[in-house]
Amino acid sequence: MNKFCLEVAGPFACFTRPEMKVERVSYDVMTPSAARSMFEAILWKPAIRWRVHRIEVLKTIRWINLRRNEVSAVVSTRNVQQAMTAGSGTLGLYIEDERQQRAGYFLRDVAYRIHADLSLAPGCNEPLMKYTEMFTRRAAKGQCVNQPYLGCREFAADFRLIDAAAPHSAGPIAETRELGWMLHDLDFTHPSDPQPRFFNAKMVAGVIEVPPFEEARG
Repeated sequence: MNKFCLEVAGPFACFTRPEMKVERVSYDVMTPSAARSMFEAILWKPAIRWRVHRIEVLKTIRWINLRRNEVSAVVSTRNVQQAMTAGSGTLGLYIEDERQQRAGYFLRDVAYRIHADLSLAPGCNEPLMKYTEMFTRRAAKGQCVNQPYLGCREFAADFRLIDAAAPHSAGPIAETRELGWMLHDLDFTHPSDPQPRFFNAKMVAGVIEVPPFEEARG
């Protein structure tokens, strides 16, 4: 069995729209790439691939406006390389000098049921059962490689593994709406220059059916 289902929830979420250059504005619902990261936070190996095919919205879509302090700079790659070559160097950032306030339009009180398939990477000859058992064991115990989050790292997510075929206490919301062009995932054909791919998303009775990545557009 290589199909898995997680229920994830949290008080806040932000699945940032890439067209918003300055302010943080979230999509209406979780993106496939954010859903994939949930599964990868529990188990990721170079030998496996996750493909999200369905997202169910379990709570009414609600919004909140927040202003946050952010750091506007990053340590330059050149400084890191020089420090590595020299064996020492100054790589710190002074937060007071680089701090700026940004407005954000975030989701609040969110919950999703996400479905994904686990498969082997091309060229991998290991048994798939090895990784399905590993994921099942880790997810059932609440173990993860890193803390799952809802779009932004400060918005931590709770998760639990469920049986997709079993009856659920809460179903998807009874809402249908056009969501427009949504980020599907990044195309890493050229690792040094990953390109975003989009799909025309629609929520029907609280459910978004995610097409294969190959059908997404650049």
